[in-house]
Amino acid sequence: MSAARNVLITGAARGLGSAIALHLAAPGTRLFLHYRSSESEVRALAESIRARGADAVTLPADLADGPERARLIARVSESATALAVLIHNAGLYRPEPLLEHSLASWRDTLEVSCTAVFHLTQLAVPLLRQGAPARVIMLGDSGNDRVIARTQATAYHIAKLGVNVLARSFAKALGPDGITVNQISPGILENSIDGPESEIPAGRWGRFEDVLAALNFLLSPQAEYISGANLVVSGGWNV
Repeated sequence: MSAARNVLITGAARGLGSAIALHLAAPGTRLFLHYRSSESEVRALAESIRARGADAVTLPADLADGPERARLIARVSESATALAVLIHNAGLYRPEPLLEHSLASWRDTLEVSCTAVFHLTQLAVPLLRQGAPARVIMLGDSGNDRVIARTQATAYHIAKLGVNVLARSFAKALGPDGITVNQISPGILENSIDGPESEIPAGRWGRFEDVLAALNFLLSPQAEYISGANLVVSGGWNV
């Protein structure tokens, strides 16, 4: 199998991560599916991927833990000499009010939603260099390019501000290696916990297909010169 078709997706077992994995499943592609605790879901996903002619490798890890992140990339390295695509989909959204946010929840949210993006990208650089021209896609959040008050899910919003900085910074650092780094920043999606549909100019919540369309572009040959970009997929909400 060509090393140029190896793809690592974090948070792949459910929701948008699962939709991304199925979307990219094709003969000649090997998908590394990270999950934390959704073992039955990721196993079913892997079977669906194999039915489409692709290969699937399931990899458990708690992304809040540094040594587990290192083991995750080491496991990928055991099966692949290169990565073509790294997709940071995993994140924690906990809608606690700021004054009630526990320190443990705060730390976990920042670790999974921001620190893991930094750490895994850094660890994966040797594999990405071998797979160049390679692509890194970070899932942001609509509005994560603005510093405003966030009294609900504050840790999550701070983490996504950090992802915005990381995407731009890694784009600059990895550009000479032939690796592009971009963000896709959804608004309220079909699996979101809540959201004001009446305030979305497009008149509906986002669908996974809307995000997949942006992903198609960023992975296409037409996007080879685009790096450090942030594609906001929100139907005009929160822009």
